[in-house]
Amino acid sequence: MQHDMATGPLAGFRVLELAGIGPVPFAGMLLADLGADVIRVDRTRSDPGATWVDPEFDVMGRGCRSIAVDMKAPRGVGVVLRLVDGCDVLIEGFRPGVVERLGIGPEVCMARNPRLIYGRMTGWGQSGPLAAEAGHDIDYIALTGALHAIGGADKPLPPLNLLADFGGGALYLVVGVLSALLERSRSGKGDVVDAAMVDGVASLMSIFYVMNQNGFWVDRRGENFLDGGAHFYGTYRTADGKYVAVGAIEPQFYGQWLARMGIDAGELPSQHDREGWTAARGRVAEIFATRTRDQWCEVFAGSDACVAPVLALSEVASHPHIQARGTVRALRGVLQAAPAPRLERSSAALPAPAPAVGGHTRELLAEAGYDGASIDVLLRDGVVATEVE
Repeated sequence: MQHDMATGPLAGFRVLELAGIGPVPFAGMLLADLGADVIRVDRTRSDPGATWVDPEFDVMGRGCRSIAVDMKAPRGVGVVLRLVDGCDVLIEGFRPGVVERLGIGPEVCMARNPRLIYGRMTGWGQSGPLAAEAGHDIDYIALTGALHAIGGADKPLPPLNLLADFGGGALYLVVGVLSALLERSRSGKGDVVDAAMVDGVASLMSIFYVMNQNGFWVDRRGENFLDGGAHFYGTYRTADGKYVAVGAIEPQFYGQWLARMGIDAGELPSQHDREGWTAARGRVAEIFATRTRDQWCEVFAGSDACVAPVLALSEVASHPHIQARGTVRALRGVLQAAPAPRLERSSAALPAPAPAVGGHTRELLAEAGYDGASIDVLLRDGVVATEVE
């Protein structure tokens, strides 16, 4: 998607993304998917900390443009600040204090561009005893109690890096950025968004904190209705070694599930009798083991039993529902999730594949007001780079 041909609800907004890993590029992808002109500031080859993904598989870089800049060089900092002048949003994911030491912190950037929304993505936040320490998704969900609640009775299990990096991190960063943009439309002023993964995960855990206090949730894994403790909410192995997922919580769905399973409700303890869950789970497991996963899908087809196949990653794109909605699509032969959410009137077009690092360096420098001779000097001196291979 070319920036001057952008469509979508965020068309016309320009976002400067200081390249990193995890939640910041994912946030950039979401904003680009909604039509924003996302400019990714990548590192040059001379930077020992530089890492790149093959553009063919760089799903989080789709729809953006790339300029490669040596931000440790004073003139490189000057390039970034010139880009800031024309941006609505800046997002970064460095540890607290790093951008300030580079000379591109919120105070400097917002002095130049008072309408700038400065989005800061960290694990622990900009303040607090752990703010300066390193961490990853598993650490942030550990501190918030989320990790303790996920897994089997024997030990906690990390839910990939979905919960902190992408759920409590990128999504909350995007919510903060969009909220600040809305507020700016009234006040005319920019703002700083402190998006901490630990804060976001705690927000996601809100209902569980309350349920634990009122006694509805037992603070032990495998003993609650949403953590695999209940026989009506969990996964079961089928005859072919695959799995089905069951989420028959409401009474009407529970009844349909049992009926399709061929189980008389009287055979099992009362649905919410925690003492009877283990025995009920064992009985259900025996029945599920008598047919293959796909055979069970046929049994439950067209019902409200809340049963779905547990698909391998390689199976997702071929499922009829996924195909019908175009939920997973091929972009230049690489399967990836389609932009979400969808807007009925103003959805953006499908994004272009990710650029090569530095693929738009000359173009973006020209847009920032540099003339051809100045661009040549910056390239010659290694302050910026183009098409870094």
